[in-house]
Amino acid sequence: MSELLRYIESLVHLNRRSNDTNISKHLIEWHKYLSLQYKMGDYKWKTYTEVDKLTTSFSRGLREYGLTSQKNIVIFAETRAEWMIAAYGCFKQNLVVVTIYATLGDEAIAHGINETEVDTVITSHDLLPKFKRLLSKVQNVKTIVYMEDQLKPTDTKGYKEGVRFIPFSNVVKVGSTSTAPLVPPRSEDTAIIMYTSGSTGVPKGVLLSHLNIITSLKTFSDAVEIKSDDVFLGFLPLAHVYELLSESVCLLNGVPIGYSSPLTMIDSSSKIQIGSKGDASVLHPTCLTAVPLILDRISKGINEKVKKSGRIQQTIFHFAYEYKLKWYKRGYDTPFLNKYIFGAARQVLGGRVRLILCGGAPLTPETHTQVKICLCVSVIQGYGLTETTSCATVMDKHDRSTGRVGAPTTACDISLENWEEAGYRVTDTPFPRGEILIGGDVVSAGYYKLPDKTKEDFFNEDGKRWFRTGDIGEFHADGCIKIIDRKKDLVKLQFGEYVSLGKVESELKTCPVVENICVYGDAHRCYTVALVVPNQYYLEEIARNMGITGKSLEELCNMQQIERAVLQELIEQAKKSELQKFEIPAAVKLCSEQWSPDMGLVTAAFKLKRKAVQERYQSEINRMYTS
Repeated sequence: MSELLRYIESLVHLNRRSNDTNISKHLIEWHKYLSLQYKMGDYKWKTYTEVDKLTTSFSRGLREYGLTSQKNIVIFAETRAEWMIAAYGCFKQNLVVVTIYATLGDEAIAHGINETEVDTVITSHDLLPKFKRLLSKVQNVKTIVYMEDQLKPTDTKGYKEGVRFIPFSNVVKVGSTSTAPLVPPRSEDTAIIMYTSGSTGVPKGVLLSHLNIITSLKTFSDAVEIKSDDVFLGFLPLAHVYELLSESVCLLNGVPIGYSSPLTMIDSSSKIQIGSKGDASVLHPTCLTAVPLILDRISKGINEKVKKSGRIQQTIFHFAYEYKLKWYKRGYDTPFLNKYIFGAARQVLGGRVRLILCGGAPLTPETHTQVKICLCVSVIQGYGLTETTSCATVMDKHDRSTGRVGAPTTACDISLENWEEAGYRVTDTPFPRGEILIGGDVVSAGYYKLPDKTKEDFFNEDGKRWFRTGDIGEFHADGCIKIIDRKKDLVKLQFGEYVSLGKVESELKTCPVVENICVYGDAHRCYTVALVVPNQYYLEEIARNMGITGKSLEELCNMQQIERAVLQELIEQAKKSELQKFEIPAAVKLCSEQWSPDMGLVTAAFKLKRKAVQERYQSEINRMYTS
């Protein structure tokens, strides 16, 4: 759809040049039709009691339609209220919820459905058409429950014969008059088979028990301050353990959840009519979850806006920023500057946000600091994995440091193990270093139908279940952990130097011209190369400084002199970040297309799918190494 819109935009531009107003008029109408925008109304709330009745009705409705306990059932839908109602309805019948990301490709979706042998899928109006292709690949599926659209009827014609389609509301309606018994689960029963987003290879199904989930919920409730007037903005994928646990903490503590999406969240979002309010402006949330890529984009957006302002405004902003930062480090706030200098930035997310919980990947210190200062919020980093029910460490609310992920939570133990190959040892000074091992009741039983991989990554010791994370951490004197490396991201170059690709990418992402980056290292070469998705505003600024104007983004990305200029920017950023010479990319390729989950190049949590990126751009990688 986005490619079609861009194509039509280009046709409109060409026909305006040729003064063919009639063709342009029709093309503009088509563009408007394809890029439908919404004028959102107010939020309508459901009480805790109403939600409980809905989950119970849905639960009994599933039983009336022939589902039994200890059966797998897939939820394949976008983040919305019905997702949570369906999940908790399944739990009340001791059904195992299989979560699959809405952005996965057909093969990965079919893999999850076939491996778990489900015959029932819960999906949404928007995702249902995918099953016109998928049903031929998932022979066991006999029933599809679909969440209806508020505005449009759902067409269930043209699908494979023998599959029944049931509206979500019908399941609730049938269950509301049913007296079918509920089947409460035991703590050791599997609650979820959560398919990882598959940053490396085929997605793996992680087995999470009810004990895992309840333990993690208690831990998050201990670690995060919850206030009586809090409102949570939910928009990350619920198929990701981080968002599912965050929203479950809200349900546990009586915090209202308002649902949103990246396309409707703020006033300038692509699906919001000009002049209308986005979800955040209507909801006025106080807390939300985010992944580093989202905060990186907010940070770069702030920098871009400041750069576009006049010299006086820039001077005032930089003075206010440095002044607030100085007093913040001393433990003080600056209410006057918050209101008159940073107030406009704060209003972007509704004006009341006090807390942003960030996880899923490392957050750079620069972005962490800028978001805290400019949005006047607390940014708390946490660390966890699907295999540990999203639980391991959380920063203390009084911790003013950056670049760390906090101390171990109340529900798990953390230890370090030597990784001799890369020279990380628990005897290192001044800080012990090594692979992070996590133990406790939050640790999964293992991977679904993968006994060898389970044996490789999990083990039992001293009465605890432990997981080998593959992440390299160092323990600081105050008990906090800093993630410094990752086993899977390590590549050994021709002359024996080890390069942590993830670490280099994390540092270079702070370069203004970089929107996203993937660093590649060939073991038979003595240097790395980089694929860069550029920030269009900064790329055009680089071009203007070189006397190049009137070029499209794609044209700029294909110009060798622009590539060289971007490479120089990366080298300067690498020097500021104190990267070693062999860690700095020797060549770059600029990619004009944004990497999205739909393309299969990043996960739903926006982690790089390194192998997929490499395969897509293999010819460009070869060119960089031979040039």
